[in-house]
Amino acid sequence: MLQHNLKKFVYQSSTEEKQNQESKDLDQQTIDRLLQSLANQSMREKAPSFEELESILQGESDASNTEQTQTESDHTPKSDDTKPITKYLLEHGYLKDEKNWFTKKGFFAIGNQILKDLLAELKTGDFGLHETKSVGTGTTILDTTKKFELGGELKLLNVSASILNTIQRLSKQGRPLDFPLDLDVDDFEEFETTEDVRAAIVYCIDLSSTMKSSLTSSGMSRIEAAKRALWSLYVLNNRFFPNDSIKIIGFASMASIINPFDVPFLKTYDANDEFLHYTNYQAAFRLAKKLLQKTNAKNKRIVMITDGQPSACFVDTDSQKEAILSEKPYSNFYVPNESLLSKIRSERNLNIDQSQGVQVYLCYRYKKVDAKVDERTLAEAKKCLRENIQIDSIVVSEESELLEYVQQMEKVLQGKTYHINQNNMDKVLVIDYLYNTKKILGSKN
Repeated sequence: MLQHNLKKFVYQSSTEEKQNQESKDLDQQTIDRLLQSLANQSMREKAPSFEELESILQGESDASNTEQTQTESDHTPKSDDTKPITKYLLEHGYLKDEKNWFTKKGFFAIGNQILKDLLAELKTGDFGLHETKSVGTGTTILDTTKKFELGGELKLLNVSASILNTIQRLSKQGRPLDFPLDLDVDDFEEFETTEDVRAAIVYCIDLSSTMKSSLTSSGMSRIEAAKRALWSLYVLNNRFFPNDSIKIIGFASMASIINPFDVPFLKTYDANDEFLHYTNYQAAFRLAKKLLQKTNAKNKRIVMITDGQPSACFVDTDSQKEAILSEKPYSNFYVPNESLLSKIRSERNLNIDQSQGVQVYLCYRYKKVDAKVDERTLAEAKKCLRENIQIDSIVVSEESELLEYVQQMEKVLQGKTYHINQNNMDKVLVIDYLYNTKKILGSKN
């Protein structure tokens, strides 16, 4: 049998080789500047599509070139002498051609910069942080694998499975198995990971219509400030405390689990979304409780970010509905139809949790909370308390009635309330996480 000389075999990805040759087109400073521009675009109320990004980035590049010396601008791509900027960022794993166009690599690259700037302001040396090299993955490697995503960690690459995929692909194409093998990124598989959870926190962000409002001179809306804060907080968790679990829920009339990598693209609901733009604390509490019940963490916590009093609750039984109608015969009850749910899934990447309740009772009262809404909200919160889940609130509003309501609720729940403006939200969340969650862990462990 013919024996091959295995000592001379080289396994090499043709895609990676091309990427290495093209990496000279952009320096890291330029990449960081372009990604920051993309971050700002993603958090707009109407984020541009992937197809619209090229003209935006070219405009950013041209404006930057006018401020740089010729030597510096040699590293900046131009549309007339190299490939499009979006194609470069796509090939290097920062972007993907999808509605929410950041990859994990792009998400963490920007998040790391946001966090770095934030921690510099907070003088992080006082916190005694110890950075890990593991970013964006769990701490325990499993035997199962999944398709590799550009921007993922190469240390998790399943080499044998990836090579086998290449061989199978070449065989199906009728091509000879010449060495070095012509690997393709689509052949790559990586090991899945899971987290060894010590603390579990669910952040519930209000997506009701008023969250798009701005009360500060900076022009930043409440939802933009909340997204920036959660972005940096998620990166902080992955960099420094990978054994903790952070989940995110978006809520208005109903609630949805948010993929952390979709946070930059979150949008508020409005009147065009039927009745989804009301505020249902109960929806947030119930879905958060469901998530926290699945973890074995000893320290469980819900942090709610809101700018309005509750104006909706669930009606789970006929008797609950009858009790409301007996007092208010003309009350409004709501069940979203399938066409709206499909629209929300398609446009926002959100799957509304319908298992929470059959109907939603809607009752907005100016600067007051309806008695039935208050009753159902507190009842759900107390269920969380019985599960040893702490509930704290962050109020992003100047309404004294809202602050008073949340403070009264937290008094019953023995939680904490923060009253802040959106310019300080990222600092408040990070400080709260470091001094509250980590202090609890230190005392119990």
